[in-house]
Amino acid sequence: MTGSTTEHRPSAGVRDVLIVGGGPAAHRLADSLHARDAGRSLRVTVVGEEPRAPYDRVALSTRLADGTIDLALQPSTMWDADHVELVVGERVVAIDAVANTATTSTGRQFRWDELVLATGSSAPVPELPGSEHARVYRTIEDVDALVAETAAIAAQHGRPARVVVAGGGLLGLEAAGGLAALGADAAIVHSGGWLMSAQLDEGAGRALGRIIAGQGIGLHLGVRPTALLVDEEEVVVGVELANGRRIDCDLVVFAIGISPRDELARELGLELGPRGGVAIDSACATSLPNVRAIGEVASFEGRCTGLVAPANAMAEVVADRLLGGGAEFTTVDDATKLKLSGVDVASFGDALARTPHALEIVYADPARGLYQKLVMTGDAKTLLGGIFVGDASPYSSLRPLLGTELTSEPAAYLSASGVEPPAGDELPAAALVCACNNVTAGSIRDAIAGDEHAEGCTELGALKTCTRAGTQCGSCVPLVKKLLEGELKKSGVALSKALCEHFELSRQELFESVRVIGLTSFEEIVERLGTGRGCDICKPVIASILATQHGSYILDGGRGGLQDTNDRAMANMQKDGTYSVVPRIPAGEITPDKLAVIAAVAQEFGLYTKITGGQRIDLFGARLDQLPDIWKQLVDAGFESGQAYGKALRNVKSCVGSTWCRYGVQDSVAMAIRLELRYRGLRSPHKLKFGVSGCARECAEARGKDVGVIATDQGWNLYVGGNGGFQPAHAQLLASDLDDETLIRYIDRYLMYYIRTADRLQRTARWMEDLEGGLDHVREVVVDDRLGLADELEAAVATHVEHYEDEWAATLADPERLRRFRSFVNAPHTPDPSIARVAEREQFRPATAEERADGRAVLIAGATIPMREELA
Repeated sequence: MTGSTTEHRPSAGVRDVLIVGGGPAAHRLADSLHARDAGRSLRVTVVGEEPRAPYDRVALSTRLADGTIDLALQPSTMWDADHVELVVGERVVAIDAVANTATTSTGRQFRWDELVLATGSSAPVPELPGSEHARVYRTIEDVDALVAETAAIAAQHGRPARVVVAGGGLLGLEAAGGLAALGADAAIVHSGGWLMSAQLDEGAGRALGRIIAGQGIGLHLGVRPTALLVDEEEVVVGVELANGRRIDCDLVVFAIGISPRDELARELGLELGPRGGVAIDSACATSLPNVRAIGEVASFEGRCTGLVAPANAMAEVVADRLLGGGAEFTTVDDATKLKLSGVDVASFGDALARTPHALEIVYADPARGLYQKLVMTGDAKTLLGGIFVGDASPYSSLRPLLGTELTSEPAAYLSASGVEPPAGDELPAAALVCACNNVTAGSIRDAIAGDEHAEGCTELGALKTCTRAGTQCGSCVPLVKKLLEGELKKSGVALSKALCEHFELSRQELFESVRVIGLTSFEEIVERLGTGRGCDICKPVIASILATQHGSYILDGGRGGLQDTNDRAMANMQKDGTYSVVPRIPAGEITPDKLAVIAAVAQEFGLYTKITGGQRIDLFGARLDQLPDIWKQLVDAGFESGQAYGKALRNVKSCVGSTWCRYGVQDSVAMAIRLELRYRGLRSPHKLKFGVSGCARECAEARGKDVGVIATDQGWNLYVGGNGGFQPAHAQLLASDLDDETLIRYIDRYLMYYIRTADRLQRTARWMEDLEGGLDHVREVVVDDRLGLADELEAAVATHVEHYEDEWAATLADPERLRRFRSFVNAPHTPDPSIARVAEREQFRPATAEERADGRAVLIAGATIPMREELA
């Protein structure tokens, strides 16, 4: 990479390729030419106007959350090669197609034999009154400026910045979601009748809209902005809409699509597309010889696109053509999968069912914000496309089957239908697995198998490197991993159980290594057992392992940054950004005095109260800064954290048992309390739920729990491996007629064996299914002690019991720990003023966007929330 001293390089037997533009398409072309040619016949120069190497624009939203994150595209080794030159911070302002030169904004000239226009696009802002004050969401500089400006507004006014985002497509949703996550009060104005109207049908768009609105982001659909309103100091104060409404705001961000940067093409006299952009053919050639165009500036069949996959495909076609090949760009792949404001959204193929006689199979659950659709041919056999909102898990498996006949009824491929998909769908070799990098199933299988020139790729990381599959957006990685495991299994090769790219060990191996070596911090574990800085996969796993083995406060010693969001706040975040509080109520037994304390807390802080299915009381609507004050009162009254936020024991459900019930044969309440107090706070791969029933009538639903205990005349029957949820499973009988002490010992062994050997986020039911021997193996370990681990497993639980400390009590005792619970870092005593409530059934709930807009909602800005009389 060079700066302003670069000189042009005259041709000398080797052709000069000049790539104008420094975005993802340019990166892909430079990398491909470097990999294929390595300077033997081509010298490559990339000139980009941004002050940095090409970066991942798809990940711009992550920059909103973390301004230090490096978005540079990989690989970057080609920039160090002698035959590749990257020039940043200079814009090509003129091109001479006769002299074959290009001149930059600094006056420097570059000669070329082959010219590739990869100038990308800009973020358009319509000509409206006041539009000169608008912001856009396109570059790192744009994002960094938005972060700084929203922070400055919040500091100046003592309230969150109010931001209106014009555009309800991919970029607009990313911008609004990212700004809302920063604490801004965000709203979206979109001309379509529903969000992402270009990619989603009405059902999917409205399902997405309900989720987005539920997160507190205002929605104004089917309307356009007509003017930006400013005060006498030229500061934005609002935006006016076409329907006559006004939205008060501090910032207006336009994210209404892309406008191809075709200025240079116009000056060259190149043929343009009907909506702008450089017209190209299937070879990505323009109307002038030796001039090609790729990426967002290229118009293929009259259309420009802003997606990654087509840009990469164009770059590969040009690389092949420059090296004498005949590759062709034949179609624009519209497939999209991403996470918008925490919501999974995906579409592919003929998602809007425009094919004649197309059949649509739809599963929708508006209450859950779930929408899944497959588009099939009229005979319901051939897959034409699909849409997923809320749960996009089927996308990675279905996307490669586009255009093929499915082997089962379409509904079986939708996770919302509750039917397991058939196992026999072998992907055809031509099936496209990675759309971003145009990698087929056949290519992946060939890479796994290897040949006489190269060994096969038998690990996921190596497979991604050699095929490029999964190296861009990452949505195809689960399918790539599935293909790898399937091929290795066919070959009799042992499968890798690596936790993630930073740890080659499985979770089980990592747990044992940490225990045996005696490691006590994330830094020690990475240094001894892993590489890099960790990721969202391994960090929470290590946090859980350390908590299980050492029982220390989960947010001390640098462990706070390892935790998931709920663990960091020690409360469950709700959709409006507030938190719920769940005190522990062992076995559901509670005194009137303690009920009175909960009632008093709920009234003082205006919390919505709900009895949970686990016989506890959930208090909703607490702000982050209120949590210590709430827990101070609860802890003083003898309550502990119910750890509803953690992967740990949630609760032990109980019937009333023999103390009151005429059918009870054992004291189920006493046993449930004993179990809950023994295993409270025990961190595990996933949440744990227990149930204890006092007789065979099973009122506590113990057989639907991870650990179920049912009373008999002779003692207790122990059931294990049950759960509710999306894949419910009945617990299985492990042992019968146990006395109290034997029951406790068996549960000790079962839990610790599960905690040591289960995979990340694996419930006990799935863990037992994966164990060779299943229930029989568990019985051998727990009951028969075939592995000789019984004493060790019991000792581990005893250590946990000895060192248990309530996390909220520990927090309240330490002023430094309390510093975490602030709404705004730069204003420790300023509560979040954007919380809005609406009265309903003598309590309150979060306001919808419509209720905020029409004045029905009450904004909460003080230390307390209005009582129900005020809300009514």
